[in-house]
Amino acid sequence: MHNWREWRKHRRTELMTRRELVSESEQRCWNTAITYSLERGFPSLQNSVVGFCWPHRGEYDPRPAMNYFREHGATLALPEIVNKHEALRFRKWWPEAPMKIGAYDIPVPDNTDPVTVGAVITPMIGFDQSGFRLGYGGGYFDRTLVAIVPRPLAIGVAFEILRLSSVHPQPHDIPMDFIVTEAGIYRVTSIGLDLISVEECAAENALK
Repeated sequence: MHNWREWRKHRRTELMTRRELVSESEQRCWNTAITYSLERGFPSLQNSVVGFCWPHRGEYDPRPAMNYFREHGATLALPEIVNKHEALRFRKWWPEAPMKIGAYDIPVPDNTDPVTVGAVITPMIGFDQSGFRLGYGGGYFDRTLVAIVPRPLAIGVAFEILRLSSVHPQPHDIPMDFIVTEAGIYRVTSIGLDLISVEECAAENALK
């Protein structure tokens, strides 16, 4: 695609509007389904440092799942934008952690300890049949996946209404490892998204 930046800009606006029009009852239902899949499909996160994102403008709210993982042993972290052209920095988070307002008016931990994450649960404005994510356009998440060694497990979360046939991925774009929607868990494969059961997902990740 010749002008993929402009195309993505329009799709972001369209999808964010679509997401914000979802009724509260539908969103509660979809949130509950996604939380169930995360908790049952990824028990390995209980032994990991897990990064997540504070919910913003109608995104899936990961806090119930995060509290579940924390209660079962996980260390949680939220991202902080350090510099426009750098990877995100993750800082430790817990329910009583001191917070401040960061970029895009999103809460971030206020100078808590930096940590290296082993997994990231990240919201997606949109996603496609190949497992690529449409984000907010800053490129932070892709840079972060490249910068952290070993690469964290990347779990994208979104609603089915945000699915696209393609986000027209560019060389710098990195696909998710898994995508979770209210329909279930998709494993990202070389030939596209593969819907799997929570049991299959849990068993697969236990072996990693």
